[in-house]
Amino acid sequence: MSQKFIKSQNKNSFSQAYGKYFAQAVYDNHFIGTEELADFIQRQASVKKSDIKAVLQELGEAFKHFFEMGQKIKLDGIGIFKVGFSSIGVNKLEDCGAQTITTRRVLFQPETTRVVVGQQKTEQGTVKQKYVNAITMLKDVVFEETHDNAMNVEGESNTKPSNGTNSGGSNTGGNSGTGSVTPSNGGSNSGSTGSGDQGGNSGGGTSGDSGDMN
Repeated sequence: MSQKFIKSQNKNSFSQAYGKYFAQAVYDNHFIGTEELADFIQRQASVKKSDIKAVLQELGEAFKHFFEMGQKIKLDGIGIFKVGFSSIGVNKLEDCGAQTITTRRVLFQPETTRVVVGQQKTEQGTVKQKYVNAITMLKDVVFEETHDNAMNVEGESNTKPSNGTNSGGSNTGGNSGTGSVTPSNGGSNSGSTGSGDQGGNSGGGTSGDSGDMN
């Protein structure tokens, strides 16, 4: 099995990458639900499917409980989850409070694994390993081109950027919307209330999430 992609051309004439082709992720129309997750885990471990389903169904409640306590949650092999939110900017310190908090979201930082990708000789003649930090869940994923028109194309803005200019590569699978699981950014994002949750939004109305997830 593999993650499917199609070849897509950037048709945004304002982009520095105009006319270039990018690999763009596509997904099956079917969502994997609790039932199928429990089936898969049952085949991998000596645990009954009914017990697995009970645990998975309680997972959301457990997340909610610890989020309400201001805790970050780390799942081994998966990553770190924490609460993020946006806030309306106000002029006076005393006016800034819980009432100014608007969009709430779950921030996710995937676990990474150190992967050695080669060796490099230093000027002193010693050998130094070259490595990258790969996302644990994705480091073994295989990619394959598809021509199946029934699959869903994600992130149309990859080839037609709507905010500013895309001068580099293609960001694939970027969904925006309130309540989605989004990566944490190491700074602060600002944007207007109700705008997309993922990526840098520009504007002066709302202060976004800030800080490192570690």
